[in-house]
Amino acid sequence: MSQLTVEMHPVSGVYLGTCVAKIKKNGQPDLVIIELAKGSITVATFTQNAFCAAPVIVAKQHLEQSAPRALLINSGNANAGTGEQGIFDAQQACVWVAEELGCEPSEVLPFSTGVIGEDLPMAKLKQGIPEALANLSITGWPQACAGIMTTDLVAKGVSREVMIDGHSVMITGMSKGSGMIHPNMATMLGFVATDAKITQGCLQQCLSDAVNASFNRITVDGDTSTNDACTLTATQQADMPLIDSTHSQAYQDFAKAITEMMTELAQLIIRDGEGATKFVSVVVEGGKNSEECLKVAYAVALSPLVKTALFASDPNWGRILAAVGRAGVVDLDINAIKLFLGDVCIVENGGRAASYTEVAGQAVMDQHDITITIQLNRGTANEVVWTTDFSYDYVKINAEYRS
Repeated sequence: MSQLTVEMHPVSGVYLGTCVAKIKKNGQPDLVIIELAKGSITVATFTQNAFCAAPVIVAKQHLEQSAPRALLINSGNANAGTGEQGIFDAQQACVWVAEELGCEPSEVLPFSTGVIGEDLPMAKLKQGIPEALANLSITGWPQACAGIMTTDLVAKGVSREVMIDGHSVMITGMSKGSGMIHPNMATMLGFVATDAKITQGCLQQCLSDAVNASFNRITVDGDTSTNDACTLTATQQADMPLIDSTHSQAYQDFAKAITEMMTELAQLIIRDGEGATKFVSVVVEGGKNSEECLKVAYAVALSPLVKTALFASDPNWGRILAAVGRAGVVDLDINAIKLFLGDVCIVENGGRAASYTEVAGQAVMDQHDITITIQLNRGTANEVVWTTDFSYDYVKINAEYRS
């Protein structure tokens, strides 16, 4: 497991405790509790998978009832596909945390990630909760980043100080995810906190827009998990005027900073994609609307033939051409389309570009970071999706996931 290479700055009003509850088989940290100061506002987005996990169901219910005082996160077990028992277990875990913190169970949001279809090991969870709480610290971000990992090889955290209307605001966040990655959302958990003063409505709008531009623009394998969730907490403790309008310059600056941070966290997930050897940006330009741009981008990003060619560093541009053609764009003029590997034009006028050489294509494919650009030339909409290649290790990791 790789350690964080960035400094995680504390956020006033956020305390994190991590421990080894032995939920994971590998003996790594697997239980995290985040305590939030009174007055904090937390908003969230969740998976759209119909088989959403028990903690997702409970967290949604609790968010409607109370302002969260704590987040409870376990890795190594998803508590998904566990029926009514899973709901009871998630609720019971919240009760145990609430008893320790002196708050209501509805003020605790549960999150789980790991193997689907197995009941939570409640005895281990009950024993671990006091230990995690004993480790609460405002500087506990690096340990928490490690505690939420499953097949991740790299801990993922981002932290920055930004100026909003002349006032210093701290934003720190972490994410986990490596496989089963695809909108909406991907198999990922994301937890971001800031000391900004902002209304709940503005915060929810900010999160929804930021997630759509970041975590909902990544794909490893096209599988959307049962457990995905992303939270954004504002502790209201910064020395600044309240952000209460999405039309204000302060909101625009804040939203930009949050989106940039979540984009960085999302890209870290792709760079740590299971078995990944390439970081691939699929850029679609000149579409009639965002929807058709994303259709084309995902057709390319999800193509097993394109992804295996990327792993082989093989400039097999015909696979990209075929993926664009089957994306389902109505009245697509293939003669108007241009395809690029990096800055090398590979397709124009319905076929191979006259200027293209295999040597030029190979030089791009040999790189670790690759950009595939598709110019539709039928409108003004542009979109980008980030993805990986498919390697031998992806199959190996997922074949051995439960062992």
